Amino acid sequence: MAKSQGSVPEPGAGKEWTDSLSRGRVPGPRLDQQRVVDGRGPSTRSVHAGTYEDPGTGAVGTPVFQTTTFKFTDDTYDAFDQGHIRDVPIYGRYGSPNQWTVQEKIASLENTESALVFSSGMAAITTTLLALTNHGGHIVSSRDVYGGTFNLLREDMHQLGRTVTFTDPTDIDAVRAAVRDETQVLYFESLTNPLLKAVPLVELGKLARERHLLLVIDNTFLTPIHLRPLEHGAHLVIHSATKYLNGHSDVTAGAVAGSRKYVDRIWSQMLKFGGSLDAGMCFLLERGLKTLALRMGQHHVNATAVAALLDGHPAVHRVHHPSRPDYPWTWLHEVCPDGWGGMVSFELKGGDETAFKLLDRLRLPVVATSLGGVESLVSLPFNTSHSFLTAGQRAEVGIAPGLVRFSAGIEDTEDLVEDLEQALEGL
Repeated sequence: MAKSQGSVPEPGAGKEWTDSLSRGRVPGPRLDQQRVVDGRGPSTRSVHAGTYEDPGTGAVGTPVFQTTTFKFTDDTYDAFDQGHIRDVPIYGRYGSPNQWTVQEKIASLENTESALVFSSGMAAITTTLLALTNHGGHIVSSRDVYGGTFNLLREDMHQLGRTVTFTDPTDIDAVRAAVRDETQVLYFESLTNPLLKAVPLVELGKLARERHLLLVIDNTFLTPIHLRPLEHGAHLVIHSATKYLNGHSDVTAGAVAGSRKYVDRIWSQMLKFGGSLDAGMCFLLERGLKTLALRMGQHHVNATAVAALLDGHPAVHRVHHPSRPDYPWTWLHEVCPDGWGGMVSFELKGGDETAFKLLDRLRLPVVATSLGGVESLVSLPFNTSHSFLTAGQRAEVGIAPGLVRFSAGIEDTEDLVEDLEQALEGL
């Protein structure tokens, strides 16, 4: 395949392709009616960035544009002729005011040019990885990634002509050793599930620049309130917007953000895969994003308090949280000085049987999968998120018997701590 503008090269054809898209692009897409508030604080951006100011009604919030198609105008025909159909309302799968509104809010929070929303986090991950690689390409990732991502990389990528190497995400030398001539993408999570391992983001950014690779970071756990990977060398950042970005356990969505030259490529792939987000879900996601900064502050406070209670408790063997003195990946504190989200994992001394007892005794947290909602959620990784791994594979990544994953919500801190104390009593 000949290299042309906007194409992904054959493996071994040279690595300068990561910066080969030279045509100028405007940020967005955005409409003239959308509010621009770049340069303001995170709460201000969460509330105002991208909001559609309806010229007919003056509605304070973005209306729901419940339509699949839009009337053609001269701008429509010009967009077809000039090749910028992503910027004009044409058809719901191509883009809509509700999509552009929430995308602009995410792009502003990430301090970047463009974003794209999807019908799920996995739609965002699959579309992004296939847009940025081609047949014969190679991806470096880790077994510590989200279970759905791991299954995609392990079970499907080879059938699509891509190979994958899994390595220790915290060991930059191991990542460097896994890179081949045909490597195109480094794909990691900024904070892993469920052990909260922090990847050496700055070093990964340097490696990506040295080898002309694309660095893609799933930042679901930390959100742009705590960390913006694009400022540390990543080319694209992905979110399961189902989690913290929406924050109310009532929307399934995904997002990717970065410079427009890469997001445009992913958008064109999304048109073929069809994982677009409908107007109603966009409306709810934008609603959730307005309180993101406030919610993340309380998530962090609650998770830190829970970790402090657990650390040293006689029923607890080990606590996994960045606030604890024995947390080994201290580089996280350099790029994330103000908070680490709402996740805590801990190992109970009695193993899985004791963990089941704890879940039965908790009164406030809901025993359920997912995370990042306003309500606290609790689950056991061995029979949920990592049930696809054998016991030996779980041991390899550090998932020990009795491991509990706790997603701290935004309840009153003292109520969460009191509930956990009574549940631990007597274990």
